[in-house]
Amino acid sequence: MAAFLAVVVILAGANVLNNRLAVPAYVYTSITASAVLVLIGRSAGLSWYDLGLGRETRAGWALLLAAVVAAGYLVGAALPATRRLFQDQRADGVRPRDALYQTLIRIPLGTVALEELAFRGVLFGLISQRYGVASATVVSSLLFGLWHVLPVLETVKLNSAAGTAYRMKPHLIVVLAVLASAVAGVVLCEVRRRTGSLVPAIALHWAVNAFGFLTAVAVRGKWQANT
Repeated sequence: MAAFLAVVVILAGANVLNNRLAVPAYVYTSITASAVLVLIGRSAGLSWYDLGLGRETRAGWALLLAAVVAAGYLVGAALPATRRLFQDQRADGVRPRDALYQTLIRIPLGTVALEELAFRGVLFGLISQRYGVASATVVSSLLFGLWHVLPVLETVKLNSAAGTAYRMKPHLIVVLAVLASAVAGVVLCEVRRRTGSLVPAIALHWAVNAFGFLTAVAVRGKWQANT
């Protein structure tokens, strides 16, 4: 229980720092928090396998899941009914080097690694060790949903479709976003459980975020020339 509470406290602190108090240090905060969380998990008796970091990486599953996400975004960008969902101001004026930074550093190290190690690694391992996989899936996924409250509040300011819906029904949009994130957490937990590794879940999570960002940039058509 002490380890579980320590993880929750660290995640709460990292969330506030990353979304409010120290946004420029996003990647550094996430890397530091990730390392601390792994240390907590190991100190609590979790093996590398319990953390999803065993020798078996399931690279084939990782590549397949990333490819499926990429195909889904291509279809979404091509269809007029779904293209408007990618109208995100954060995709405006992006330089190629900035896109590389986002997809290869900020998203994988600042977002995906921390969230997967925290929710599908340490929390999943701690809870499943004591209460079973079903409880681990439910609790970690609910916490994953709550983790997204502050990011959602930022997203609705910059995504025109989400922003319009938020202005109409703000509380409902936040609740739906939390629930959607929780459902995504369940899917990622199941990927982690079935493969026995965090690598496919990391690949899936990275693909959703990175390819989503690149699709938004492509849809808005506002790449900025490198100078």
